[in-house]
Amino acid sequence: MATIAAATADIEALMEKIAGEIVLALSYDPKNPPIHVDDKQAAIALGIKASTLSVWRSTGRYNLPFIKVGRMVRYRVSDLAEFMARRTVGHTGEIA
Repeated sequence: MATIAAATADIEALMEKIAGEIVLALSYDPKNPPIHVDDKQAAIALGIKASTLSVWRSTGRYNLPFIKVGRMVRYRVSDLAEFMARRTVGHTGEIA
């Protein structure tokens, strides 16, 4: 049980660090970060094209939550940070 709690704490700390990096990369004030970003900003944060995110949304390739109202698509910064944290590995032998 202690290892699960430690792993959860590690992921949460990494998520917080990544969320801060996303906010800085998108040129937002770290003291007043956004809760949501649009698909173009999410793509910049992930280092991919916005069209790739569109494919992921339509195919369900990755479990990356998004908010859609009409044509508007938004991503929570916390979801982007969790997505990246859960895919952070130490070497190529690790499976994300």
